[in-house]
Amino acid sequence: MDSPSAPPKVNGLIPPLIYGGDYNPDQWTEDVWREDVRLMQEAGVNLVNLAIFSWSRIQPSEREWSFEWLDRVMDLLHEGGIRVDLATATASPPPWLAHAHPEMLPVLADGVRLWPGARQHYCPSSPVYRHAAHRLAETMAEHYAGHPALTMWHVGNEYGCHVPACYCDVSAQAFREWLKRRHGTIAELNRAWGTDFWSQRYSSWGEILPPRRTPTWPNPSQQLDFMRFSSDELLECYELEREALQRHTPEIPITTNFMSFFKPLDYWRWAEREEVVSNDSYPDPSDPQSGMRAAMAGDLMRSLGRGKPWILMEQTTSRVNWREVNVAKTPGQMRLWSYQAMARGADGIMFFQWRQSPAGAEKFHGAMVSHGPVDTSPVWHEVKALGREIRGLDRLAGSRVKAHVAIVFDWESWWALELPSKPSGRLRLLDQVESYYAAMFDTNVTADFARPVDDLRAYRLVVAPNLYLVTDQAAANLRDYVQDGGHLAMSFFSGIVDAEEHILLGGYPAPLADLLGVRVIDWFPLPADTRLAVRFEDGSPAEGELWSELIEPAGAEVLATFAAGSLAARPAVTRNHFGKGTATYLGTRLDRGTMSRLLRLVCGAAGVNPVIEAPPGVEAVSRGEFTFLLNHGDSAANVELGPEKGGTIQVGARDVAIVGLEIPEQTSA
Repeated sequence: MDSPSAPPKVNGLIPPLIYGGDYNPDQWTEDVWREDVRLMQEAGVNLVNLAIFSWSRIQPSEREWSFEWLDRVMDLLHEGGIRVDLATATASPPPWLAHAHPEMLPVLADGVRLWPGARQHYCPSSPVYRHAAHRLAETMAEHYAGHPALTMWHVGNEYGCHVPACYCDVSAQAFREWLKRRHGTIAELNRAWGTDFWSQRYSSWGEILPPRRTPTWPNPSQQLDFMRFSSDELLECYELEREALQRHTPEIPITTNFMSFFKPLDYWRWAEREEVVSNDSYPDPSDPQSGMRAAMAGDLMRSLGRGKPWILMEQTTSRVNWREVNVAKTPGQMRLWSYQAMARGADGIMFFQWRQSPAGAEKFHGAMVSHGPVDTSPVWHEVKALGREIRGLDRLAGSRVKAHVAIVFDWESWWALELPSKPSGRLRLLDQVESYYAAMFDTNVTADFARPVDDLRAYRLVVAPNLYLVTDQAAANLRDYVQDGGHLAMSFFSGIVDAEEHILLGGYPAPLADLLGVRVIDWFPLPADTRLAVRFEDGSPAEGELWSELIEPAGAEVLATFAAGSLAARPAVTRNHFGKGTATYLGTRLDRGTMSRLLRLVCGAAGVNPVIEAPPGVEAVSRGEFTFLLNHGDSAANVELGPEKGGTIQVGARDVAIVGLEIPEQTSA
């Protein structure tokens, strides 16, 4: 059993590669704490997230503070050589605060107030909550500034997870103030919201409310603005705490944990305010697409940080507690998905949580240390083995993933696309993103994510699975990218509305028509379980689902046509030469195999090559000088590397190999 005799005292610096988890010592008696530190040393833990839900222990009442217990934990961790990502503990207000100020509790769109008894029971606009949270963060920063174990600050926790928006009167007033800053005058707001429809014209700011429960669809422009407002209000909560932390500990980096593709918060804006991007990822072990989706989330986190290494802040060692059936990870899957995160840019692998809770709503959630004796726990042995391996991989730290493809992803367009009263309620942005991403994942083409207004010149290929809402700036940016020699692939129902959710008049897709070389005359969404035959010019058959369009070429060449129905012989896929580049347009969602073949052609034309031509089920990603090979299959696979890299390598089932870096061999504990 590993047991360092004299663990080094930490100095507050972030380890090259982080390994650890959420630590909740306040759920345990003090005699367990020293055993925890010993086990952390045995497992190779070098950082823990501490005090995330400890507000009621740190501040038992408005005028009472209790830091003695947390001081002892901080000191124990420091003595054990374990660094601390210290939380501001503001994610779950204490009962005394809600009891004294019930007006701070959130209200749903139908007027139902949410009460204490879980977590995140606060209105993001509440001055009561904001004052109390800022006071706690400032007091924490004052108290722990200079503590040698303090390595990072963890603000809040999973912002918006349970209460992404509040519709109370306090929120209504904050919404009005936000609208004044955005629109300036009532006349401009009326124009932006199109309030002449259904007699919604406003005469004063005081008449405006959040989009509460209405007889039928609320004003879509109002809903879109409220989504922007709600993301901004939570960001203001984060910023209030961040300001206090920076003032007292300017040298300590700050993070808050994201939740992969979380719709309510515009993570592009949030990531700009973080020194370190971190993510919580809980793919379903029973879903065969989970490996692909976890990879996609990792690529998003890397992109949010503009290529910098990020931290996998939360995952489970085995199972979660919140699905209808909480399937456990198969042996080796936790290790495989941890390496997948590192392959896609993570410099930290962490878990929720360190020790499995004895009580509360998450007591059946997996942990690094489970309820039973550790020596008989297969999970514990996997945790220790992974910790030993990570200790020997410091050469990975700080290296970057290079991608030649960018996936356009815009939160505001996502919000607008999925508002009600559309041609098809079945059109969902993440499904569209996955239709592209899965095809690239299958062929081992690495992609970043980017905003439509970002500088795209570094990418050989840009794909836009859907860009329903497009600003003038975004449209010009895409045009310039292709004009200058870039290659673009875009799917249907893009370029339809502006930033106010107004139709861009002049024919669909008005701001992108000349770029794409097409005019879309009309849309024909497809019912569930309906497929349309599609035929490519080379005669190869395919199928389209979800959507079809009546497309009129306006300079574009036709790559594929619909093969049956009212759109028979009409274009389904086109390609347009625009300036020095090309733009490919898809008028339907192609089946996965056809999408993979099409993207191979598009990538080939753009000069984009796969990392490695690997057997099905083997994921290949290059990070810096190293190439990760991750076998998601149930049997070993042989991967041809080429003579310059050593010929053929065999990767076992649910195993990983790193070309250019040896994974430390496992020894018995």
